[in-house]
Amino acid sequence: MKVSLNWLRQYLDIDLEPAQIGQILTGTGLEVEGIEKVESIPGGLAGVVVGHVVECGPHPGADRLSLTKVDLGGGEPVSIVCGAPNVAAGQHVLVATVGCTLHPLNGEPLTIKKGKIRGEVSEGMICAEDELGLGESHAGIIVLEKPYAPGTPASTVFNLQEDYVYEIGLTPNRSDATNHLGVAFDLAAALSVTQGKTIALKRPDVSAFRAGSKPPLPVQVQDPTQAPRYAGLTIENLQVAPSPDWLRQALQAIGVRPINNVVDVTNYVLHELGQPLHAFDLDKIAGGAIFVEKLPAGTPFVSLDGQVRSLSDDDLMICDGQHQPMCIAGVFGGAGSGVTDGTTRIFLESAHFEAGTTRRSSMRHGLRTDAARVFEKGSDPNITVYALQRAALLLEQIAGGRVSSQLLDLYPQPVAPQQITVRDQRVRDIIGADLARPQVQSIVESMGMNIVSSGPESFVVAVPTNKTDVLREIDVIEEILRIYGFDNVPTPTMITTAMIVAPQPDPHYLRELAGDLLSANGFHEMMALSLSESRFYEPGEDGQPNPSLVYINNTSNVHLDVMRPGLLMSALEAVAHNHNRQQHDLRLFEFGRSYHLDREKPPGKQYREINQLSLTMTGQKRAESWHPAPAGSKNVGFYTLKAAVELLFQRFGIEGYRTDEAPPEGYSYGLRYNKGPLVLADFGAVHPRHLRKRQIKTDVFFAEINWDNVLRVLPRKPVQVTTPGRYPSVRRDLALILDKAVSFAEVERLARKAEKSILREVNLFDVYENAEQLGAGKKSYAVSFQLESEDRTLDDKAVDKVMSAIEGTLTRQLGAEVRR
Repeated sequence: MKVSLNWLRQYLDIDLEPAQIGQILTGTGLEVEGIEKVESIPGGLAGVVVGHVVECGPHPGADRLSLTKVDLGGGEPVSIVCGAPNVAAGQHVLVATVGCTLHPLNGEPLTIKKGKIRGEVSEGMICAEDELGLGESHAGIIVLEKPYAPGTPASTVFNLQEDYVYEIGLTPNRSDATNHLGVAFDLAAALSVTQGKTIALKRPDVSAFRAGSKPPLPVQVQDPTQAPRYAGLTIENLQVAPSPDWLRQALQAIGVRPINNVVDVTNYVLHELGQPLHAFDLDKIAGGAIFVEKLPAGTPFVSLDGQVRSLSDDDLMICDGQHQPMCIAGVFGGAGSGVTDGTTRIFLESAHFEAGTTRRSSMRHGLRTDAARVFEKGSDPNITVYALQRAALLLEQIAGGRVSSQLLDLYPQPVAPQQITVRDQRVRDIIGADLARPQVQSIVESMGMNIVSSGPESFVVAVPTNKTDVLREIDVIEEILRIYGFDNVPTPTMITTAMIVAPQPDPHYLRELAGDLLSANGFHEMMALSLSESRFYEPGEDGQPNPSLVYINNTSNVHLDVMRPGLLMSALEAVAHNHNRQQHDLRLFEFGRSYHLDREKPPGKQYREINQLSLTMTGQKRAESWHPAPAGSKNVGFYTLKAAVELLFQRFGIEGYRTDEAPPEGYSYGLRYNKGPLVLADFGAVHPRHLRKRQIKTDVFFAEINWDNVLRVLPRKPVQVTTPGRYPSVRRDLALILDKAVSFAEVERLARKAEKSILREVNLFDVYENAEQLGAGKKSYAVSFQLESEDRTLDDKAVDKVMSAIEGTLTRQLGAEVRR
């Protein structure tokens, strides 16, 4: 939220530095995330002064240029070459002096330098409107109607304003601080406490408001629980035009685009008082009445942005007398009833809508407007009429309007301030400071909470209706602490700690160990949301939504409707995000959780959360270089990922795991590592159908490691480092024709059973399928065997004997046929 210092000074007499005010606001819980200096003209026209043209004649070397002598108030007049057709002697003009920087309306900033133009010296520039950012005209230079002393700064001539704008990280509970007056209220309370004197808050005066004599526009509210208060009046004789400079500058300072005087007043009051308003063109309200109601689902509505929106039967609508929608209540107006340049009469609405209804409509239609953000936090129902009167007076002032109707105020059940009992000892216990009752009550009253009654050990306060989050005693104490100041809470002189024995194995230590290992090998850690979109996951067997997904009712982002059942989609989202920003060579890892629903289990045990580690690789292995990469090793591949997974397992001392094929749901090919019944990891090439959903055009290799299972199978003894073998290893390859049902895990298991002493590694490096060459239901595995002895060099006789035993076992047990 943006807050203007100039606005705050309208309500408070404060003479503090902007940075100091920012510190005070942060101390009250309105965290200032940044302070920006804002100037009505960029650069503030620094270096631009008034000049008096004392001589003007034709340039000797150019017909369209003039050679002038200009008095800048600094002694001798300076020579300036000017190309404007309207320059003449005797004029008072604006001159950009040498060294100053201009910020033109169009184009890049320009620094003025001394130079020669067609052979004549030029020591500055006589400026037009667009060159100074004062307007759009470039027809000629600016000629001042009133004479000023030469050398007078241009900022004085135009009375330029500067402002400081605070970017405040407003928390969702602070409904009272969605506006400048609310922020000023907190600032005044904090200053009153710290300076020991009452700082008066000057509210906008509406005593001059006078209602008209005509009957108010008939309004009927269908459900008062969703529109507890609805007020309005009609204003006539309006002249829609651009807003005056003070209003335009105020809105621009906080990033609001000025439109016209009527719309700008509604925006100004919204940001001043925190009450959304809406102006309807009175002549466009068919039937001469308003209905606040819900329409049937699917009813079309054309909003101000020109889009046709299909309404839900839960959308609260402002309709005309013929029940045609004119506005989504508290969210966005319609194209057919808005204010235009030809509008002369309006119906000005000021209402209080129920927070949940407004938020659902705002999120459903993707309309995150300033009004919706205020209503969904909980607006103050008791400020609606005050804001209406404030806006009416402004419209009379700057648009020539006249309030023509009586003030309508439908408020069947007025909201009264809530009364809360606060105990003295509870305040001291929570804050940690020995605050006396008078000091506490002074803080409470400075925030507009009236003391209703007072007893020997407690008192009762009435909480203003703009503080929708202050509902309990602890909430009042939090308000007291905010104004008292977190920095004023005394620090204990003695700190006690408790000894905690880390569990074995220590999950935190192992996670850090894995993260360090991956980072050292070129991986970057990512962090994704635990929420995902159900459309990315396969439906159930009956075509209905996948029953294992954990669905949520997410009103903030309706498309994120499930808790992620795995980390793959989060990884692909990160890949797509980086690819869109020209980052194609990625190695990412994430520690996260997956969420699963098993409806067959008893209630209370149906939901499972699994800690997982994901690895994602795509792009080139190495950064681009003049040195050519080895043939066939430019891009990462399955074996690059496999090496990373096995590096982790090796570091943790995990051995003896079985190998199966990865599940086809996520991978076009890959492996699964098991140890007993526990799945340790699935990894491989991501299936193209998932890549298409994310519009990823390159191969992606992904591993999902079940971190909980990894911790379960960790060896009890620490990892031992062994020296490399003293004798050379021997590799032999076999091409095996097998039934398609046979897995590589069976091949590896039987090979190790056949030879236990010198067989070190068994690796699958190629799979080939061709029914015409191999036969129906057959496939070919290319398998490598690494042999190594600890006490001798292996000769061909020993190697052939081992390989013969392995071939025989595979032939007998699996029906394998060796391709020669």
